[in-house]
Amino acid sequence: MPKMWLVAKHEYLTMVRRRSFLMGTLGLPALAAVVLAIIILVVSGNRDSRPVGYVDESGILAAGIYPSTMGRRQSVELQIYPDHATARAALEAGQIQAFYVLDAGYLENQQVALYYWDKQPSESVQTQFDNLVRVNLLANTPDAIRNRALKGPDVTIRSADGSRDIRGNFMAFVLPFVVGFFFMMAVMSSAGYLLEAVTTEKENRTMEVMVTSLTPEQLISGKAFGLIAVSLTQLLIWLLTILLALAIGAQFTPVLQGIWVPLTLLGIVIAYFFPAFVLVGGLMTAIGSAVTDTRQGQQIAGLLNLLFALPFFFIILIMEGTNNPILVALTLFPTTAFLTVALRWSVTTVPLWQLACSWVLLVATAAFSVWAAARILRVGMLRYGQRLSLHAIIETLRSRQHAGGTYHA
Repeated sequence: MPKMWLVAKHEYLTMVRRRSFLMGTLGLPALAAVVLAIIILVVSGNRDSRPVGYVDESGILAAGIYPSTMGRRQSVELQIYPDHATARAALEAGQIQAFYVLDAGYLENQQVALYYWDKQPSESVQTQFDNLVRVNLLANTPDAIRNRALKGPDVTIRSADGSRDIRGNFMAFVLPFVVGFFFMMAVMSSAGYLLEAVTTEKENRTMEVMVTSLTPEQLISGKAFGLIAVSLTQLLIWLLTILLALAIGAQFTPVLQGIWVPLTLLGIVIAYFFPAFVLVGGLMTAIGSAVTDTRQGQQIAGLLNLLFALPFFFIILIMEGTNNPILVALTLFPTTAFLTVALRWSVTTVPLWQLACSWVLLVATAAFSVWAAARILRVGMLRYGQRLSLHAIIETLRSRQHAGGTYHA
């Protein structure tokens, strides 16, 4: 076991110190920072911070209750004016950006006029004034009732069988697609790292030296765990970047406020992520052990990556939210299980038996891939310079004879 962790440590440090890894990992946060800065500059440049006035001819705002006193952040200051002429004079002098006039018969006709010069106030300003009217219409009710009126209903989307609850379904819908996108990015980058490491060590005969003190299982497991650690580091940096961007963006975009991650989805991601990456590691190691150079391995790995991305080709079926036989097959198939479950989770309830069978098959296939990669690795070293055919690989996996570290196939 200590030898396996030494391999994992070596593999991790080797990968994270590469210039390609640093550029690929830090490039996305840098690009996100530039885009976020541009958006903030544009939003800040277009934002008018001048107050907005209002004239209350109806008398319903006489109570003077403001949403800001109830823990709600104001976009701009709201100023009351005694009459239309005074408010218009302030507008012409540039003291305010606009002003509202509540008609004297507002309670009957709900008429409100908005006056402005250059541009109409932003949506957040209009929402702020709407909230001002709402809380004053409820002046004789407790604060809790007024807060509830502003917040609106707290809708929980619940499946009929009671197996799934979604509260605030915006992130529950969007997040699985984000998870799937980053998973595919991690699969492609990690596959390239591991494939290159295996084929390079085969070409320079370093691996033959390593297996004199390590078993193929220890070598493969160490490389797989090192790969997972590299991918987790990359994903963690990207995740922290997204969270930081959301925190900053929430200061400028109200729709980003109050975003949270459903715990059930988080549990699904954690349960499927590790075996999925072990499967990637086993498959890439097997490919690297069977080919003679990196170019051949990359061609085969490119085709294999399509198996992981296959659910994206059936996105229309997924969006329909049905238990289509094709989707059930993709859910159960190991290479497509994680991505299919994540995408289906955003639009429908995945039956429990499908989740259980899918996860068991994924874990079993991941374990088999590591075992198979170890056998193929040993035979590949014995046939240095020769590419293993599919028939030879099958015979290697079927063979039970093994003596002195040599498999007879």
